[in-house]
Amino acid sequence: MENNILRKPDLWQIPQIADETLFRLPEKIATLQNRLKHIFQHHQNVKLANSLAVEDTVILHELAQMGANCVSFVLETGKLNAETLRLAQKLQTDYPNIPFEFYYPNQKDSDDYVQNFGEFAFYESVDLRKRCCFIRKIEPLNRALQGANAWLTGQRREQSITRQELDFQEQDTARNIAKFNPIYDWSETDVWAHILQNNIVFNELYAQGYPSIGCEPCSMPVKLGDDIRAGRWWWEQRDSKECGLHK
Repeated sequence: MENNILRKPDLWQIPQIADETLFRLPEKIATLQNRLKHIFQHHQNVKLANSLAVEDTVILHELAQMGANCVSFVLETGKLNAETLRLAQKLQTDYPNIPFEFYYPNQKDSDDYVQNFGEFAFYESVDLRKRCCFIRKIEPLNRALQGANAWLTGQRREQSITRQELDFQEQDTARNIAKFNPIYDWSETDVWAHILQNNIVFNELYAQGYPSIGCEPCSMPVKLGDDIRAGRWWWEQRDSKECGLHK
């Protein structure tokens, strides 16, 4: 009985890839490539919002394969895990033909937040958490997208209840530019099949039970069988688990 009490829960694991997933993967990739070609045929200044998740890396890899003229930008919030920062460096080495840009929060705004509310105030309410996300993500995103007429995300319908109505193309009305979700209809196993088949580097935290990785204080491992975004803002209700980047 003592062993059962002390036993740690089994954590989420990188999915095992079934033969049927591998069988359909070439068609999924061909569709993705056609979607990307369509985007670049109709838009001249396209940027990839690269959260350094495997979803974004799938898109990054295909952009590099097609020689797309696309910037990959990273919102370096100042709260990312060391593993995530190491991955960013590796991806720049592996995909030298895709320029990376890093956007940081305004130092005064982040300092004022800590001074007025406390370093970990985001745990206290959804409003304070979203205020932190605005400073560290939304305001830098606004700067990252200046001059762009379209941007790409790695969002998928399967990721959460807040994304179930996601489509390939949206209109970013806040910035009056097009927004595309090229793998919106991919499954988790589709994504991992692409990553593993192409030997693409990925965040070390995935092997530690993290299926979804954001800022260090707002991400944690997930128990096997739980929702894959259960470790993001785990202290909140499921329907509030967005940072505002995709609202």
